[in-house]
Amino acid sequence: MIKLSVIIPTYNPDIGRLRRTLDALKNQTLPISSWELVIIDNHSPNDFSGQITTAWQHSSRIVREERPGLTFARIRGCTESTGDIIVFVDDDNLLAPDYLEKTLNIFEVFSNLGAVGGKSFPIFEGPEPAWLRGFYGNLALRDLGDEIILSDWDQTYPSCAPVGAGMAVKRSAIAPYVAGVMSGGSLISDRKGDSLSSGGDNDIVLHVLKNNLQVGYFPDLQLLHIIPEARTKVHYIARLINNTNKSWIQLLERHQINPWPLIDNWTVPFRKMKAWFTYKSWKDEVSYIRWRGACGTFEGLAKSNYVKRKVNTGDSQ
Repeated sequence: MIKLSVIIPTYNPDIGRLRRTLDALKNQTLPISSWELVIIDNHSPNDFSGQITTAWQHSSRIVREERPGLTFARIRGCTESTGDIIVFVDDDNLLAPDYLEKTLNIFEVFSNLGAVGGKSFPIFEGPEPAWLRGFYGNLALRDLGDEIILSDWDQTYPSCAPVGAGMAVKRSAIAPYVAGVMSGGSLISDRKGDSLSSGGDNDIVLHVLKNNLQVGYFPDLQLLHIIPEARTKVHYIARLINNTNKSWIQLLERHQINPWPLIDNWTVPFRKMKAWFTYKSWKDEVSYIRWRGACGTFEGLAKSNYVKRKVNTGDSQ
């Protein structure tokens, strides 16, 4: 009986990293008969199936999803898989050998859990800049300590919420989210093409919480996250935070927990100019990146205001 499904959404993957991800899965302590592997080829331009080996996992398959975007890839993975527990693994994640076994045990012990995550440590393919550590969270890297943290729905987004890399979720807990997307519900901006938005992870978490289930951080769940050198550059991190801040505002508005007042679009250039001096953006890498993040927040607040006004006036065009 399949108890757990591992879903790897991937677009035009780096074959070397993907092979390392699969090798880590091959070494899992959970018996192969208890889990399955579903790789979602998210409209990659080239067929990579012949460059990887999954024959060791008898319940494995590669499924192509033509609609681009991480959200559609995850939804396809959910509909193609059969396990009671779904584990989302990025194509550059190396799970600890006991990750799947411990995940299954956690859900068996904590019956009211909907989604969980753990620690994520970096493997840098190039030198790590001294300023980068302050932005680990934006790269899905984290260590919240050695104590279990659980959270219920309290109208805010919990700090212990799992990140997308290694997130494990009950099928019954993610079902309403899947049904909403499949029925044509509007999407929270997520990774697609050159976009670095990342609201999909958070959207799943909030759907789980609002269905009266807990989310949790379990330090025994550990993985390594391969970080290419290109993702440690100032302009990449600045663009990442800018894009994610935009989608973050969209997410908070959608779930009616946005604490900031929306703003008019015409004010955005002036706010950016003021923030340039407030953050002393010319000073160093960190100051520049934080300014770009603030710009993303302004843009998100203005866009949400525009959308809200169109909805209120009944203008859907």
